[in-house]
Amino acid sequence: MEHLASFGNDPSDKPPCRGCSSNLVEPYIKCAECGPSPFLLCLQCFTRGFEFKKHESNHKYEIMTSDFPVLEPSWTAQEEMALLEAVMDCGFGNWQDVAYQMRTKNKEECEAHYMKNFINNPLFSSTLLNLRQIEEARTADTAIPFKPTDDPPRPTFDSLLSRDMAGYMPARADFMEEFDNYAEWDLKDIDFVDDDSDILHALKIAVVDIYHSRLKERGRRKKRFARVVGPIEHDKFIESHALEFELRREIGRLQEYRRAGIQSFCSAKVYERVKQVREDERRKRTMLVDVLQYIQDGRACQQWLSKQARRAITEIPPTYSVVYYCRRCAPPLNLTGLPGTEKLNDREKELCQVVRLVPGAYLEYKQALLNECRRQGGLRLAQARALIKIDVNKTRKIYDFLIKEGYINKA
Repeated sequence: MEHLASFGNDPSDKPPCRGCSSNLVEPYIKCAECGPSPFLLCLQCFTRGFEFKKHESNHKYEIMTSDFPVLEPSWTAQEEMALLEAVMDCGFGNWQDVAYQMRTKNKEECEAHYMKNFINNPLFSSTLLNLRQIEEARTADTAIPFKPTDDPPRPTFDSLLSRDMAGYMPARADFMEEFDNYAEWDLKDIDFVDDDSDILHALKIAVVDIYHSRLKERGRRKKRFARVVGPIEHDKFIESHALEFELRREIGRLQEYRRAGIQSFCSAKVYERVKQVREDERRKRTMLVDVLQYIQDGRACQQWLSKQARRAITEIPPTYSVVYYCRRCAPPLNLTGLPGTEKLNDREKELCQVVRLVPGAYLEYKQALLNECRRQGGLRLAQARALIKIDVNKTRKIYDFLIKEGYINKA
C-alpha cells in the first residue's frame, strides 16, 4: 500500500531511519502497528528485517512515497507540494523564481499548472464556498457580540516615541528588530578551513542552509502584506491611518478647549498664546538643572550659558519687560562655580554681580566690543547696542564700565 509522504521535501523535515539513523529518502517504510510516534525505516533496513523493541519484521507496513500523479499525469504529488511551497516563498506571479526553486519544471509549466488546478479549478472554488458556508452556519448562533473597548494609549503621531515603539528606522528604511532576529548567531562562529573532515564540512553546510531558509522566511513575512494588498490600497491604508491620528489630535485639542471653558476660536488663539508663554517660563525655570548637568565641562558650560542667555533675553516680550522693571531690584548674582569667573578681575566680578550677567556672556560681549572699537577707532553707545542684543540698560552699564576702565574709547 502506498501513501503520500506526510513530510516536506527537505530531508531535515523527516525523522531519521530507526535502523541506521540516516536521512530518509522516498520511498521509505512506515510500520502500521507501532505507534503512536511513527516507526520509519529506509529500504535497506527493511530488507534486512530490522527489529527494535516492540517492532518486529512481520508487522504490517505502509510504503511512504509521493512519486505518483494527483491532478495531472505529468505532475507527481511531490512536485505539487514543491510548487505550493515555491509559490508561498516567492510570491504569486513570480514564476521565474518558482521554476528555479522547483528545478523540474519551467516557468510556463508552473504558471499554467497553478492557474488551471488551483485558481480556475471549479472544484476548489466550490469546496472553499462550501467550507465558508459551513463555518458561517456554525458560528451564526454562537457569535460573540461586539463591544467597543477603550482606545489603548498611543504616542503622538510621527513623534520619536512612536517610531521607537514601532521599531522602524526611517533613515535606514529597515526595522530595528527583524523576525527571527538572532538567526545570525548560529552562523557567526562558523569558519571553513581546509583541514575540516567531511562530516564537519557537511554540518557547516547544513547550518548555512538552515540560515538561508530562515532568511527566506524573514523576507516572506516582510512581503506578506504587500502580496495581499496592492500599491494603491496600501497608500490608502497609510493615508487613512495618518488621517486618523490627525483627527484624534484635533479632537483632543477641542476637548482641552472645552475643559478650559473656551467657546470660540478667538478665545482658543489667546489660550494657545498664553499656554506657550507658560511653557516657555517653565522651561526657563528648569535652566539651572541643565546648567548643573554641563558644569563638569567648563568650556561647554560657557558656550551653552552664553547661548541660553542671549536666547532668553531676546525672547522676552515687551509686556514682560515692563513687569520686570516694576519689580524690586533682584539680589546680586552669585558667581561661585560659574565658568569664566577666574578670568575676571574684582571690578569685572562686581559688574557681573550687579548686572546679573554670567561671566561667559560678559567675556563674549567684551571681546566683541573691543574688536569693533579697534576696527573703527572708537565706539558709540548706539553701535554697542546694535552689536550685542541684550537689555539696553545692561548694554549701557557694560559700555560705561569699559570706557571707565580704558578698554575702549568713545568715537
